[in-house]
Amino acid sequence: MILIVSSLKDEASRNIAQSLIEIYNFEPTAETFHGRRVYLKRIKEHDAKLVFIEDDLVNAQFITEAFNNVETVIFISRHSSKSEIPTLSVHTPGNLTGEAEFGGLPRKVSVSPACMMKTALLEMMKLKEELNLKFEVSYECTHHGPSLNVPSMFAELGSSPRQWRNMKAAEAVSSAVIASIANERRDAAALGIGGPHYSRKFTRIAVERPVAFGHIIPKYAAPYVDESMILHLINRTAEKVEYAFIDWKGLRGADRNRILPVLEKLKVQVKRV
Repeated sequence: MILIVSSLKDEASRNIAQSLIEIYNFEPTAETFHGRRVYLKRIKEHDAKLVFIEDDLVNAQFITEAFNNVETVIFISRHSSKSEIPTLSVHTPGNLTGEAEFGGLPRKVSVSPACMMKTALLEMMKLKEELNLKFEVSYECTHHGPSLNVPSMFAELGSSPRQWRNMKAAEAVSSAVIASIANERRDAAALGIGGPHYSRKFTRIAVERPVAFGHIIPKYAAPYVDESMILHLINRTAEKVEYAFIDWKGLRGADRNRILPVLEKLKVQVKRV
């Protein structure tokens, strides 16, 4: 079962959920969760349930304990940034450092569904053109909670209230969710290391090559990443990680010199970007 989670505190999340119900025909069931109706749609061989929570999505560490046979969790969410650049994005949740300031567990990431995320990313790009949306489409790095033991991803609409209320943009995210559930991609999985929070270089590579990024370590988190964390990220990717793409100029020399021998030891092929 695929679990799609919406937050009632989140305007963009509510609008994406509304799009799933109205455009993609999620049907109400007799089941309730947190006092709200649960919606259901059959997508290929998957039952996809849409549920609502009162809290922020980053605090949904409890979510898989409430349901049986959860295969994947997709969080539909707002995205916020000071720049307020209109953005559609995907990423895996989890904490790369010893802090868990925004939900999840310290130094623990969720399992990354690399091919599902790539499918969502490509669908966002397609709908951006079809719906004439003046939005950027991008991977984000791995960040914030929850830290779940099943494949988990965020599909986000940002970056300010003006975009959160844009129902065409909400439709693009809901379509990306549907596409990711129906995913048939079998691309090679990769780690992304270096660069900024928004991974435009890795986004371009995923579009141009048969590669799907799972966890992405930004430059600002690289000093906290050691051998145990790299192994953790590899093991917490749904697909086999075959490559590590390194944003060479987007990574401090000291971090490169520490991380490269680890990747060699783990027999992960390095690609310089």
